[in-house]
Amino acid sequence: MSQDKVLDIIKGAILLEKRGKSFYESVAKHSESEAVKEIFTMMANEESLHIEILEKQYESYKNKGSMQSMNLGEEPETISINVLSKKIQQEISAAGYEAAAIAAAISMEDKAVIYYAERADSAEDPMEKKMYHWLSNWEKSHLQYLSNIDKELRESVWYDNKFWPLA
Repeated sequence: MSQDKVLDIIKGAILLEKRGKSFYESVAKHSESEAVKEIFTMMANEESLHIEILEKQYESYKNKGSMQSMNLGEEPETISINVLSKKIQQEISAAGYEAAAIAAAISMEDKAVIYYAERADSAEDPMEKKMYHWLSNWEKSHLQYLSNIDKELRESVWYDNKFWPLA
């Protein structure tokens, strides 16, 4: 693959992460739920880390024609997220701003997973493959977490409105 194409893919990934970061910061700023603020701030911080890594790799590839070897850090953590999800469910309505933001975030994360997974599959450079696989795993964890919250909020509405079949 040409150097320009690889650089365009990295630029696309940086843009994807910057959009996510901006969106998550906005949700955190405007939410009335402390749990939502906390989780979206955490996700914005994770996107900042991804931006930093992608920018370093962009410079490396632009200047040397290859990705630099780097420690990408840990895989996503789910313990604190699971604790926060219960708070979120208690603090927000399934039809409110925060729930709409979660639904929008799900769409963004789904696109990111696909983008990174496809690139990991097609990358020839081992470090590039590793980086995109790592990013895909992070975005999958975000997607799974947000999807679980969305499902539980939806089921809460269904229960409250007696949408469940009668026993």
